[in-house]
Amino acid sequence: MNFFEISMVMILCGVTALISHMGMAVFQDGLRPIVPECTEGRMKRKELKSIAFGLSVGFIGSVGLVHTLATGLLNPWLLFLATDILGIMARRKWTAFLYGGIWGAVCSIGIVLLFETISSLPVDIIGSLDVLSKLSFIGFSLFPIVAVYGQHGARKGMFSTAVIGMAGLLSKIALNIDPLIIITVTGICLLYIYSFTKDIKEKTNRNIQYYDEFTDNYKKLKKNAVWLMLCGGIISAVAGMGIFGGSEVSIYILAQQDKTARIFASTAELIRSLGFIPLITTAAVTTGVYGVAGFTLCYSIGYLIPHPAAAGVAGALVILLELLSLKGIDRFFTKFPSVRETSDHIRSSMMTVMEFTLLIGSMMAVFKMGGYLGFILGAGFYFINEATGKKVMKIAIGPLSVIAAGIVLNILKFTQLI
Repeated sequence: MNFFEISMVMILCGVTALISHMGMAVFQDGLRPIVPECTEGRMKRKELKSIAFGLSVGFIGSVGLVHTLATGLLNPWLLFLATDILGIMARRKWTAFLYGGIWGAVCSIGIVLLFETISSLPVDIIGSLDVLSKLSFIGFSLFPIVAVYGQHGARKGMFSTAVIGMAGLLSKIALNIDPLIIITVTGICLLYIYSFTKDIKEKTNRNIQYYDEFTDNYKKLKKNAVWLMLCGGIISAVAGMGIFGGSEVSIYILAQQDKTARIFASTAELIRSLGFIPLITTAAVTTGVYGVAGFTLCYSIGYLIPHPAAAGVAGALVILLELLSLKGIDRFFTKFPSVRETSDHIRSSMMTVMEFTLLIGSMMAVFKMGGYLGFILGAGFYFINEATGKKVMKIAIGPLSVIAAGIVLNILKFTQLI
């Protein structure tokens, strides 16, 4: 990273820690409903800090650190979960910004240096992880089918599988378009068609009286709009620099560092956002606390716009549009409960598919790196984690097994045992 990129990461972490301190936004979904208890005087800041630490520290050490070491890209679990804690921990606004900035420097300098050190080892750990980049988008394209089976049953699931398969085949033969994009989009369309049809049949889209019981929270969010827009703009700018991946879906695709990968990553991130819009909307209107990255659309914007200033402006405008449309979005999901439920299935199916993809890809990577011995080591680390109660989350254990196996293989290489 150059000086400008490091500075931007420091500013980003400083701002996210600051808005966490002020109770405007946090990244941890589980923390969002609890923040008002502190800001409104019903809970001490020390208690909130303990809760934030307990909810997030495991994600930082496993998911955040592992994905960065595997790709060389920063991610929100590593940056924003930590700044949630640092912002809440700080006693003053300026110390919150300072703590966040220091964390940004630690991540952008220290962890990147660690990544470069791993890259220089004789047994190529990072090169073997290329397979994860290739498999991530392939695996991601399967999640709509999993979501259809989960929400709408086997009959519609089998029908959707046939339709999606035909769409992918025709796109390759007749349209010369990447079938993975068509497969994903077709699956998403079918998923939402089923949900809308269900609500219409059950007449859940009737006129519903909407009670403006959360008017104060809407006003609070609009009052905080400038800070939230600033945060969203900086996130988009950093994403546009190619040093940040917003999710487990996009980070391995972005590791390829080419224009096509950016387009794929942006598409995947945009689709992923559909699973979080109801969750973030509900939390925002009921608590007045927003997500650090809003609906996460600012990630997609950043991937598509490599110029930091332009990406920053676009990201800020996206956050503004989100805030202005919150009430309408909340009413929409009140009228269409099956669509809200669809978002839950999108989140869970995406997680299931990516856990599977990263595990399979990781086992391929360790075999590529060290043959049978590499596979035995990688699989061994995975099964140790399973046997000891899954200390490391499934989404991270695959890449972590590759890194751990690679370190062991390098030690054996240095000692001339292999």
